Amino acid sequence: MDERRLKMELAVFEKINSLDKLQSLSKHEKIVQGILDAINNDELQLNDPLPSVNKMIGGLGFARETIVRAYKDLIERGIIASKNRKGYFVINGNIRQQQKIAMVLYAFDTFQEALFKSFKAVVGDEVQIDLFFHHNNSDVFEAIFNQIAGNYSLYVVAPIPNDRIEKLLLNIPVFKLLIIDRYIQLSEDHSYVVQEFETPAYEIFQKLKERFSNYEEIVFFFRENTAEPNEIVNAFNRFLKDSGLKGRIESSYKAGSIEKNKVYFTIHNPELYAILKDVMKNNWGLGKDLAVLAHNDDIVKEIISGGITTFSTDFVRMGEIAANYAINRNKVQEVVPTELFLRQSL
Repeated sequence: MDERRLKMELAVFEKINSLDKLQSLSKHEKIVQGILDAINNDELQLNDPLPSVNKMIGGLGFARETIVRAYKDLIERGIIASKNRKGYFVINGNIRQQQKIAMVLYAFDTFQEALFKSFKAVVGDEVQIDLFFHHNNSDVFEAIFNQIAGNYSLYVVAPIPNDRIEKLLLNIPVFKLLIIDRYIQLSEDHSYVVQEFETPAYEIFQKLKERFSNYEEIVFFFRENTAEPNEIVNAFNRFLKDSGLKGRIESSYKAGSIEKNKVYFTIHNPELYAILKDVMKNNWGLGKDLAVLAHNDDIVKEIISGGITTFSTDFVRMGEIAANYAINRNKVQEVVPTELFLRQSL
């Protein structure tokens, strides 16, 4: 056997064995992913031979049926081909071209659009990305997964934190799933790129304490049973208790109910725009007669009404990290920081 072929076979075994730490992967899945990793790292190239079935059995100790099934899977994906009496060969060295990604998000808000655009920019135009939205509805989420299960090489999912959804996600092989935006605990092996809510929100409120104290009350509009995170409510209530400032939570903003000398805080963009409309109608000054705070930053909030103070994670960065996982499949477990953006409104 020539030296290069031996080196290639050793690289394949090394890549497959490196996946042993992922206990949730079946033997078949380890073979498939190990070969894909070897191709992605240029250790296997176009027209290179793969180890024979017998060598794979000897090198890995797996059953013949497992090896054959894995090779068949790669043949169906158009990655390798079988040549009579000559074995298996790589016929497509562009793994990214074979990528078909399902991205399941809450809704297509401006910040989710920023996440998607940054993700797409990094993975490239040759990768197919199909977008789905569950709108924080478990029935919709389950219907989406019944439709897409088994059809994609990667699932990038903003989950709904409940047992029903966690059970669905656990059916996806670990290396084919990336949790994004909202964190849920699946296993130590699962990758995620998410934001935190309660601790960062509390810290932001503390930073704004002096500014809040210039107004008589903080009014937080929060809609229960929606995609808006309950953790921010917990942070708000804890902040009020610790600071001694006056505040309350209302389920929604009623047009025309705006008052001077209050801070209005909302997560919901249409509600923010309704508040700003009433501010303009009354010819009041933001940051003077009253104040406004919003969650999730975007370019509109930078410029509207002289600038809205927000706190937000970096959705562009989140999309970039997620895209790098899609390309290299190296385990990632990262919480993207939340930042405060001080502007005229507070």
